[in-house]
Amino acid sequence: MSDRDLETLFTLEEIARFCAVEREWVIHHRDEGLLPDPFTPAVLIRARRMRQLERDFDAVPELAALFADLLEELDALRAQHRKRG
Repeated sequence: MSDRDLETLFTLEEIARFCAVEREWVIHHRDEGLLPDPFTPAVLIRARRMRQLERDFDAVPELAALFADLLEELDALRAQHRKRG
């Protein structure tokens, strides 16, 4: 966890509001291990991606989480590539 993540933590209610979902959606995904706790900015991005995939493609939560994992890995690889020039 970076220093920035330690500075900004979101509540369950904030994650739900920012993702335009019910609290129960966040609770279910957290309890299933699809959204880690504490709710950092990275978790917010993950939750928004997952919600979009579930909504736009009618993806089951587990598939949306797997795709979010792949997108996170792609973001990390792109960041490494930028650092190397």
